[in-house]
Amino acid sequence: MQRFENKVALVTGAGTGIGQATAVRLREEGAVVIACVERDSQLDAVRDFDGRVLDVTRQADWDSAMGHARDAHGGLDVLVNNAGMITIGAAEETSDEAWDRIIDVNLTGGFRGCRAAIPLLRARGGGAIVNLASINSIRGNHRTVAYSASKGGVMAMTMALALDLTADNIRVNCVCPGSIDTAMIEQMFHSASEPDVLREAVIAKHPIGRLARAPEVAALIAFLASDDASYMTGAAVPVDGGRSVR
Repeated sequence: MQRFENKVALVTGAGTGIGQATAVRLREEGAVVIACVERDSQLDAVRDFDGRVLDVTRQADWDSAMGHARDAHGGLDVLVNNAGMITIGAAEETSDEAWDRIIDVNLTGGFRGCRAAIPLLRARGGGAIVNLASINSIRGNHRTVAYSASKGGVMAMTMALALDLTADNIRVNCVCPGSIDTAMIEQMFHSASEPDVLREAVIAKHPIGRLARAPEVAALIAFLASDDASYMTGAAVPVDGGRSVR
């Protein structure tokens, strides 16, 4: 399928995991992909794309990226707000600094991106924004208070933006992944006192019986970004192996 022929997409956090899988999927379907990473040292991971450094906590980086989309590619049709981080800890284990950092990256970073992208999407006659929320947006989990708050905010922001932007033909949806076999979750496992025990406990939460693969999430993102989802906006779609219905 070439659902994104003649379309321009910007993906944050594109150096690894879901972001990288999404960049690959969109390019395979015809998109010009601006693949963004946080630091210069990560640019090699996106060398096959139009790679750029974009720290989502810096509005200047967002403005520069949107200027590049306009000047180099004529505009923007799709924004995928994927960049994110996780912090493990109950409330009394979470410092103000840790709270502020994860909100700034996961929630405010995505807001900055939406705010910067809207004029470009509007100028193209519409487009799609796909935000990365989490299963923790809709279901509780132990020792993830800051992460859950940030991702719950992403889901609420998505729904509010969807209402604001319907007149501009800009659809806004979010995906709510369960546990994905990526470097982020591997880091969480390795930091545990019993990594194998934690891994099995996480897998056991998913009725499908395994962790998801990043391309499985990318397939949903590509659908929501495409005209196949033309009647969907304001949706929070789980891709969680059945975890949300357990």
